[in-house]
Amino acid sequence: MAGPSEIFRPDLLAGRVAIVTGGGTNLGRQATAELLACGAQVVIAGRREEVLAATADELGEGCSYVSGDVRERADADRIVGGALDRHGRLDVLVNNAGGQYFVPAEAIAAKGWRAVMRLNVEGTMTMTHAVAEAAWLGRPGAGGTVINVTVSPHHGMPAMAHTGAARAAVEALTAELAERWREDGVALVAAAIGRFDTESLRKYPEIVVRQAARSVPLQRLGRMQEFAWLVAFLASPVGHGLSGTTVTLDGAADNWWGAWPPELIADDEGTVPTEARRAEPPA
Repeated sequence: MAGPSEIFRPDLLAGRVAIVTGGGTNLGRQATAELLACGAQVVIAGRREEVLAATADELGEGCSYVSGDVRERADADRIVGGALDRHGRLDVLVNNAGGQYFVPAEAIAAKGWRAVMRLNVEGTMTMTHAVAEAAWLGRPGAGGTVINVTVSPHHGMPAMAHTGAARAAVEALTAELAERWREDGVALVAAAIGRFDTESLRKYPEIVVRQAARSVPLQRLGRMQEFAWLVAFLASPVGHGLSGTTVTLDGAADNWWGAWPPELIADDEGTVPTEARRAEPPA
C-alpha cells in the first residue's frame, strides 16, 4: 500500500486523476505512490502487463493499470479511454516512459537512433495528443497538466548523445505546446532529472554507479523519492504557473561537467582548499 507523503498534505491532489507512463517500475512507480499519497487516482501504463498488475496490487486502492505501447496511437487512445471510462476525467499526464543505452556518438546506428527517438519523442507526443484531444482541448473549464520527464545535464552526456537530442526535442515541444494550448487551460512542464539511484542504474557495473555520483556536485545520486516529490508538486496547481518551463532536479550537475571537485582546485585528498581568514577582532 502507498504510505503517506513525507512532505505534502494527504488531500493535495484529492479528486484528481493522473496517468503515469512507465509507471510499473523505478521512478514511475515512485511517482505513482506519491500521487496516491496526495489523494489522486492513478492509472499506470506500460508494455508489460504482469509488471503493471503487480505494482497496482502492491500500491493498492486508487491505482489501476492499462497495458499498451505509448508509441502506437491506437494503444495511447486505449490507455486514455480506459482512464476516462474508470474515472470520468483526466487531470495529469506524466510522460515518464523513456529509454536509452550507452554508446559513443560516432557508433550510434540508425536503428538505435530511431528507437530512442521513437520512444522518447514520438511516445511523448503520442500520449500528449491522445490525452489532450480526448479530455482537454475545446472543453472550457477542463484543462490539465502534462509533465514531460527529460534529462540533465543539458550541456552533453558522453555516450548518451541520442537521448540528449531526444530530450532536448521534448523540452522544445513542451514550450511550444504550452503556448499553443494555453487558452484551453493546458499546462506543460518539463522535469529534467539527473542521475538517480534506480534499479536500472544498478544493473550497470559498480564503477558506472560510483562515477555517476562523483560527477554530481552534490556528491550523491538522486533519490527516487525526490523525483516523486517534484512530480506531485508539478501536478498541483503550482504546475500551471510553471507552464512552458523546464524544472531541473540534478544536484547541480547542469552547472558542471566532470568529476567533483574539479582537479584544478582539489588537493591530493580530493578536497577543495579554503583560504585562511584573519580572526575578527573582538567586538
